[in-house]
Amino acid sequence: MLTELGLVLRFREDERPNQRPWAGWVRPDVSRPIFLIGRPFDGQVPAPGNGPMVALLAPDRPAVARAWQAALNHGGTDEGAPELRPEYHADYYGAYFRDLDGNKLCVCCHDAVAGQ
Repeated sequence: MLTELGLVLRFREDERPNQRPWAGWVRPDVSRPIFLIGRPFDGQVPAPGNGPMVALLAPDRPAVARAWQAALNHGGTDEGAPELRPEYHADYYGAYFRDLDGNKLCVCCHDAVAGQ
């Protein structure tokens, strides 16, 4: 799903003694911002919260749809298909899903379509 947003893997560190596994993705032309995932620092079992959500910015509306579909193809569950959501603003185009652990994620684009 991250490749649909133009992100590439910057690093991956598998679990080793006294270290937690984690990985980070970035856009190919910049070092920041970076999207990181890993095991919880406190060593407890990961659990989705009620309310937290990660929103990922897509370069355009077709990328929103592709990322959402990729998430569903890999076992994610639909929380809102790609569409305009004018309650946020006139050009907000977003989609929502949950990952395999139940975390809610959003993929969105804030840009107007050219010519509109």
